[in-house]
Amino acid sequence: MAKKRRKTKKQEALPVIWEVSDELWKRISPVLSEFWPVKSTGCPLSDWRTIFNGIIFRMRSGCQWDQLPEKYGSKSTVHRWFQRWNKAGIMEKIMAVLIEECDELGAVLWEWQSADGALGKARFGGLKSAEIPRIAGKTAPNAA
Repeated sequence: MAKKRRKTKKQEALPVIWEVSDELWKRISPVLSEFWPVKSTGCPLSDWRTIFNGIIFRMRSGCQWDQLPEKYGSKSTVHRWFQRWNKAGIMEKIMAVLIEECDELGAVLWEWQSADGALGKARFGGLKSAEIPRIAGKTAPNAA
């Protein structure tokens, strides 16, 4: 006797974020302003929203920094701000805002987890203690 499957109600997928909406930018911009307050003198700051959109594009697409489209500005400027925000913990605060936003929508599956890893090349030459090759069955020269 075959069991009937229950029909589950499908949730509508959230749109993929490629750029920050006005609504979300209102929540993110205070975090950035707290980190780097606007000064009345000196060079004008880059447009943070454009830079943040460039960071999102870079993270979503996986492209290299030098492959960023020109609409996000200079690749070095986008990368420099990304490094500053990362070092100061600003990206973590922004992620907390984004997670809170997704959590309110019920769109985060907290039961599912993923891990990422990295591999590194072994040092050339191996261990120093293994300078003499140890091959089974090979006899030393002059041994007879």
